[in-house]
Amino acid sequence: MATTDVTLPTRTPSSAAQPRMRPARWLRELGWRHVVGVLFVLYAMFPIVYVISASLSEGGTLTGSNELFSSVSTANYEALGGTLFWTWLANSLQIAIATGVGTVLMGAAAAYAFSRFRFTGRRAGLTALLIVQMFPQMLAFVAIFLLLIALGNVVPVLGLNSKLALIAVYLGGALGVNTFLMYGFFNTVPRELDEAAKIDGATHAQTYWTIILRLVTPILAVVALLSFISTFGEFIIARLVLQSEANWTVAVGLYGWVSALLEANWGLFAAGAVISALPVLVLFLFLQKYIVGGLTAGAVKG
Repeated sequence: MATTDVTLPTRTPSSAAQPRMRPARWLRELGWRHVVGVLFVLYAMFPIVYVISASLSEGGTLTGSNELFSSVSTANYEALGGTLFWTWLANSLQIAIATGVGTVLMGAAAAYAFSRFRFTGRRAGLTALLIVQMFPQMLAFVAIFLLLIALGNVVPVLGLNSKLALIAVYLGGALGVNTFLMYGFFNTVPRELDEAAKIDGATHAQTYWTIILRLVTPILAVVALLSFISTFGEFIIARLVLQSEANWTVAVGLYGWVSALLEANWGLFAAGAVISALPVLVLFLFLQKYIVGGLTAGAVKG
């Protein structure tokens, strides 16, 4: 009878048998990173905690909030109901959402054209967009003011004190960096998909709306988030265009509460600032999976 040799698996030494790292070595190699991380978290969290404490203080001043949460009251939040704060917040949401949607649509269309088509002036157009974005939009506030005055005489809805005019101004600077972000992501989508769709009889519009946009959803989410944040908290252009108090955005309205030093109500300002931060936080949490997915997909495709 033939016999076969059976080789028994060898045991690897358990992790328990490995020597533990000494505290001094752990602190020198790994521990200092945790200490630095905790210090940065505390540094970033202190202003947030301080503003929340000021919003819950009845004193109405920031100097009275040196002792955090020494008094807790919802009086400042209740007082917001007697102001135009909720109107300002609604105006900000309308303008930010409209600008975000318009930025995504315009930027995606431009990025698709630059990525898929070859035409005269393509490289010059990309360079021009990059150069224009080197100059902040606020540098042109005098030109914007004069332009809206002249435009309001012809089309009143696009003149001063118009939310639609403010959205148009924001969309005027929507291209540029956003187009470059999308352009790089569009280039990661294989062109074979376009060719396959073309063979099946799909037009460029059908390919763009039904195939490409679904594949670049992560970068669309990133651009929408960045556009929403930048327009939601923008102050200079909004203060220039919006004249009446009922049309103010939340940034302009909150500044109005503290612009007069002798009549500044910092408690009301802090309460409004805390509530104003919630839409941005909710949007970020909602789009977080798309942002992380976009970064991961970009790394794999690259």
